[in-house]
Amino acid sequence: MSQKVAVLGTGKIGEALLSGMIRAGWAPADLLVTARRPERAEELRARYGVTPVTNPEAAKTADTLILTVKPQDMGTLLDELAPHIPADRLIISGAAGIPTSFFEERLAAGTPVVRVMTNTPALVDEAMSVISAGSHATAEHLAHAEEIFGAVGKTLRVPESQQDACTALSGSGPAYFFYLVEAMTDAGILLGLPRDKAHDLIVQSAIGAAVMLRDSGEHPVKLRENVTSPAGTTINAIRELENHGVRAALIAALEAARDRSRELASGKKD
Repeated sequence: MSQKVAVLGTGKIGEALLSGMIRAGWAPADLLVTARRPERAEELRARYGVTPVTNPEAAKTADTLILTVKPQDMGTLLDELAPHIPADRLIISGAAGIPTSFFEERLAAGTPVVRVMTNTPALVDEAMSVISAGSHATAEHLAHAEEIFGAVGKTLRVPESQQDACTALSGSGPAYFFYLVEAMTDAGILLGLPRDKAHDLIVQSAIGAAVMLRDSGEHPVKLRENVTSPAGTTINAIRELENHGVRAALIAALEAARDRSRELASGKKD
């Protein structure tokens, strides 16, 4: 943990990562940050004791650069960084849809690149971060990325060819659950419950179901069957979900998210 790590473009996810790394034992003195607005950089310095720098300074100084800017801004950032990055720097990209080859083509030959897709539960140390190696990244580089992102949740290594699917399933995944809770809350209001009580009922049910999925070792079908009594309330609800094509809609939604991830990789913005 004595290596210097720089987070470039430190937004909410970048800040969550910084906070998690400090709690996991990184010294603030070894953490550098860049931000578009000077006042944002100073805010991070005051809050965490990290050092604000410019992007070129980060490239020259840090052993590991974590790039957390938006996909559409990554090309501009690399143009700024490329003249200053030695080939032994580890580059970790958190940009959806952008392959490691995009970085390797713009940086010095042999530069190790690791691609990571994390998600917003990093804000509460419950992220799912999916990690893939570029052409020059070693097992040591992957382990270092796992150490960093493990500070804010779980990590999983996958071949880069699976990254777009993981982005659709996990990177965007929290939004699907928020959407479902929103819809169920509206249903609770329709059924006569106050909004706050409907919300509390649904959120605790979601937490309990998630813990059972994680800890029981049971297949989700088995867990669902345990709640589904013959001719009971649950099976009537499940029938309506099937009648309205909810399963097919979810599959189509995930395919759309995957396709958009591929479009981002090709540079398409709209």
